[in-house]
Amino acid sequence: MNGFARIAWREVRMAWTGGGLWLPIVFYLAVATLFPFVTGPDKALLARVGGSILWIAALLASLLPIERLVLPDRQAGVLDQLTLRGWADEWIAAAKIAGHIIGFGIPLILATPVAIALLGVPDAKAAALLIGLAIALPAFAGLGVTIAALTAGLNGASALGGLLLVPLAIPILIFGAGTLGDSANNALQLLAASSLAMTALSPFAAGAALRAARD
Repeated sequence: MNGFARIAWREVRMAWTGGGLWLPIVFYLAVATLFPFVTGPDKALLARVGGSILWIAALLASLLPIERLVLPDRQAGVLDQLTLRGWADEWIAAAKIAGHIIGFGIPLILATPVAIALLGVPDAKAAALLIGLAIALPAFAGLGVTIAALTAGLNGASALGGLLLVPLAIPILIFGAGTLGDSANNALQLLAASSLAMTALSPFAAGAALRAARD
C-alpha cells in the first residue's frame, strides 16, 4: 500500500472507529424521521419535497465531521511529519478527501434508501436522488476538507465552517434538486460538471490553507 492509500485509509479508519461516522448518519436519518411530523401525514407533499429535504440534510451532515478532519493531525504534528517526508500539502489534502469520500460518503449513500422510505420519496425520484448524491458527495468531501483546513484551530470552527460551506455548495444543491424535476438530464450534467470542478480544485485550496497555517 503506497503512502497516498495509507493516509486515505487512516481517514476511513478514524471515521469508522472514532465515532465520526455515526453522528452525521444519525443526523441525516433524524431529519428524514422528524420532517413528516412537521408537515403532517400529507403523502403528496412529502413526495414533492422529500428529495430536496434529503439534499439539504446531506449537506448539513457533511458539516458535522469538519473539526476532526484536519485539527487533530495538526495538533499531533502528523501534518508536519508528512511535510518533512516530502509530501506536498496538495497530496495530503487529496488523500484526506479520498478518505473522507469513503468514510463519510459511502455510509451516507447506504443510509439514503432508508431515508427515502421514511419520507416516502417516489420510486421515479429515488434513483435520481441516489445518483445525484453519489455524484455530489466528492464535492461535499472536498469542500469539507478545505473548510477544515481553513478553520483548524479557530474557536467555533463548526459554525464558521457552516457559514463558509453553505454558500459554496449552493450550485450543488440547485443542480441536485434539479435532477428531481422535469429537466433532470440537464441538471444532472450541470451537477456532474460542478462536482467535478469542486473536487478537482479542493486539494489545491486545502493544500494552500495547510501551507498558510504552517507558515
